[in-house]
Amino acid sequence: MQSIKRWEKVLVGPATPLEEAVNVLDKGGLRIVIVVDENRRLLGTLTDGDVRRALLRHVPMDITVNMVMCHTPQVAYPEWSREHVLSIMEATQLLQLPVINENRIVVGLETLHDLLDHRQIDNPVFLMAGGFGTRLYPLTQDCPKPLLKVGDKAILELILESFIEAGFKRFYVSTHYLPWMIQDHFGDGRRWGVTIKYVHEEAPLGTGGALGLLPHDEINLPLLMMNGDLLTRVNYRGLLDFHNENNSIATMCVREYEHKVPYGVISSDGHRVTGMVEKPTQRFFINAGIYILSPELVRSVEPGTRIDMPTLLENAIGCGKEVTMFPMHEYWLDIGRIEDFHRAQDEVGKL
Repeated sequence: MQSIKRWEKVLVGPATPLEEAVNVLDKGGLRIVIVVDENRRLLGTLTDGDVRRALLRHVPMDITVNMVMCHTPQVAYPEWSREHVLSIMEATQLLQLPVINENRIVVGLETLHDLLDHRQIDNPVFLMAGGFGTRLYPLTQDCPKPLLKVGDKAILELILESFIEAGFKRFYVSTHYLPWMIQDHFGDGRRWGVTIKYVHEEAPLGTGGALGLLPHDEINLPLLMMNGDLLTRVNYRGLLDFHNENNSIATMCVREYEHKVPYGVISSDGHRVTGMVEKPTQRFFINAGIYILSPELVRSVEPGTRIDMPTLLENAIGCGKEVTMFPMHEYWLDIGRIEDFHRAQDEVGKL
């Protein structure tokens, strides 16, 4: 059984607000929160998947964790062998098992990630780094946005390293504005022990057109595609597992966005008032700029085609293909404006 006690940082009580539990989930990095009583007796678990399902139902974040947790979680025992734990995980398709003693006191946590010891992932990653970054001018006058530094590293370097840490090793980067600066900085990737290849847009092709420039014969597994101006702690392995489980042609990461209407909203039927809601909060899912695309969809984009990602996905849906969404609760910041760039400097420690 594991000796590292990171699991102690993900213990919460049943009355913990869901928002606080999600913060513990994100910071703990184990994709699970263990709910215990005052004696550390197991009451339930809240996993990464539980939170995403709650987000899909627009569950309010101020409810207590016991309202959405699993009350009958699968568990492991200290005397179990590694092979037995792995067999239970395979049979139940679980990524974590709380370890309890005969009194149901939590004494550890087994995770598939630790048991498999950092397996490498063959899926290709496509990072979009061709934009002009006009909203960040004058910072981008002589520097492409992905090379702007957050802390002591370029934005794209932070993104690259986050994928490498998760086990990815095959990278493609699209360029357009000041491409030589990006290629000079990253080279062929050997400094990080990975491979990096470049595709260059002679003219801007939209957010999806660069897919047509990829060597399609090399894209034999689902491809992770991400804008080169995002900072996030999203679990890439979890995202890939979600995509594979749903067997869709594409998966889009989404964020919940709240819009508070500052007035009373009236519903009506002709001239007749049928209801009134004072200052309601509306919730929407917005595109987070991170996708997984099947090889079939990647190959559907012909070289030189100008197309944006929403249009590409809408076309797939129109053809009867299934596109799924992956709700994110992890840290995420789109560095599109000067104020976002300054915010990134203050929050780089969260990555």
